[in-house]
Amino acid sequence: MTRAAIQKTSTESPVKDMVYIALFAALTAVCSWITIPFTVPFTLQTFGVFMAAEVLGGKRGSLAVLVYILLGAAGLPVFSGFRGGPGVLLASTGGYIIGFLAGILVMWLLESITGKVPFGNLLRMISGLIVCYAFGTAWFMHVYSSANGPTALMTVLGWCVFPFIIPDLAKIILVSVLAPRIRKLAGIH
Repeated sequence: MTRAAIQKTSTESPVKDMVYIALFAALTAVCSWITIPFTVPFTLQTFGVFMAAEVLGGKRGSLAVLVYILLGAAGLPVFSGFRGGPGVLLASTGGYIIGFLAGILVMWLLESITGKVPFGNLLRMISGLIVCYAFGTAWFMHVYSSANGPTALMTVLGWCVFPFIIPDLAKIILVSVLAPRIRKLAGIH
């Protein structure tokens, strides 16, 4: 292999990684704009997060979600309802956005432990979703209770989790079908 070929190979991979990370951060932003208003808005953000994890893998997927959150924190309108800024993260639903990062980090950890076992992707995504729900619900309870007085956990779960379980499971199934095909078409390993 020539010196030029070695240089091209060594610089091509980081550039590809940056492009994939940016692409999936943008995908998550677009998914957040598809919104049905609710106490916690119904969006396709989790679809974008799961796709990032399953197509790019733990490291690049986590970086894509981190970039998405940082863009929103910097004020770009990447969150649901075309909102951005630190106020969104500090509001009652901000814990779910932070939960995306915590969830994908758990998915990365599980990926490194289990590898590519059959149905491992489903278990990783469900685990990541549970972590996201936990972060988001805890933050929602803190913010909502601070403004309105104590609120029961079951009440908050009824507002923020139970209505989303079936749609989120449907997104997980869709990602489990699409992600391997996308990885193969894009030549992502």
